[in-house]
Amino acid sequence: MKFSSGKERQSELPMYIISVILAVLIVAGGFSEKITLAVAGAMLYPGKTAGSAAKTEKLSSVTSAETVTAEKKTEDALSPVKKSDITDTPDDIIALIGKYTELFKNDKKDGDIKAVTYEKAGATHIFGNVRVKNTTDTKPLNIEKVLSEPLELSVDKSKPAVLIFHSHTSEGYELIERDWYAADYTSRSNDETKNIVRVGTEIADYLTKLGYTVIHDKTIHDRSYSDSYPNSRKTVAKHLEEHPEIQIVLDIHRDSITQNNGDKIKPVNTIGGKKAAQLMIITGAEEGKVKDFPDWEYNLRFALQLQKKCETMFPGLMRPVLFSQRKYNMDMTRFSLLIEMGSEANTLEEACYSGRMLAAALASLMDDYPKEG
Repeated sequence: MKFSSGKERQSELPMYIISVILAVLIVAGGFSEKITLAVAGAMLYPGKTAGSAAKTEKLSSVTSAETVTAEKKTEDALSPVKKSDITDTPDDIIALIGKYTELFKNDKKDGDIKAVTYEKAGATHIFGNVRVKNTTDTKPLNIEKVLSEPLELSVDKSKPAVLIFHSHTSEGYELIERDWYAADYTSRSNDETKNIVRVGTEIADYLTKLGYTVIHDKTIHDRSYSDSYPNSRKTVAKHLEEHPEIQIVLDIHRDSITQNNGDKIKPVNTIGGKKAAQLMIITGAEEGKVKDFPDWEYNLRFALQLQKKCETMFPGLMRPVLFSQRKYNMDMTRFSLLIEMGSEANTLEEACYSGRMLAAALASLMDDYPKEG
C-alpha cells in the first residue's frame, strides 16, 4: 500500500464535504458515470485525471489480489509441519557458504550475473497457470485438452516409485551469492556435496520424508561429455530391470545461460520470502531426427500436470515448459522428464530450496494417484 506524503494529504473537513457530495450524486443518479468517476478521482488522487485514477485503482486492486492469492497458495503449501523443512537452509549448505565466502574474498569480477524472473515471456501457449514454449515443427498443442487426458499413474509408496539420476553429474553452481562471477571459478565438480547431485539428494530426501520410496543414483555419467546420455541410459535400464515398479524417472540438471556480452543469467524468484532457482521442465516429441519415441504424449501429459501442481503450490517457481524435438532417454518410461534446476549462476542454496519445493509438488501429484488395493 502506498501512503501519500504530508504535502499530498487533504484536510479532514474538505474530504468529508466531498464524500457527502459524492454520495448524494450517486444516490440521485443525476450525473453520468464519467462525472461520478471524475469526482471520485479528484477526491482520491488530487491533481490526476479521473481516467488515470480509475486505472491506477483497478491495477492496484488486481495486483494486490494476485499477490494475496499467490502468497496464500504458497503458505498453504508451506504448512506449519513442513514449512521449516522446506525453507530452512541445510547445515551443510550454511557451512559451505561460510567456507567459500572466506576462500573467494579476494576474487576479481570478470562478468555480471543478471537475476531474471521468467514469467510468460517466451511461452507460445498459456492456459491458466501452465505456460509452454512449443518449439516442435509439427505438433500442435492444446494445453487444456492435454490436462484433461488420463494420467495413467499408480503409485505404491512401499516400493520404489521414483528414480532420480543425473546425465550431467558434474554440473555445479555458485556457492555464494553475488551479482558477478570470477572467470577462474569452474561450476563443474565431481564433488557430490557441491554439484547437481546435492540438489538431487535434497529432492530424494524430501520425497522420503513425505513417505515415498526413492532411488537416487549418483553415478558420474559425464566423464566423457559426449557419452553422457548413452551412459545414463544404461543406469536407467539397470534400475528399471531391478525395480519394474518404478514409474517416474527424473534426469536432474541445471541450465547454463550466457549472453553475448558475457553476462550470466540467473533464473530466480522469491517464494515464501526466500530466493529460489526457477525450474524448467523439458519434454520431447517424436519428430524429425527423433525416432523411436512412441509414447511421448504420455510424457507431455505428466510434464503439464507437474507444471500445474508446482505453479499451484508455489506460484512463480517454474519457467515455461520446453516442449521440443528431443528425446534425452525420455522414451524409457511414460513418466520421464528432464528438469533444469536454475542455471550455473544460481547458488547451490537456491537450487536446493527449489528441489524441496519440487519434491513437495511431486508428492502431492503422486498422492492423487495411489495404487489401488
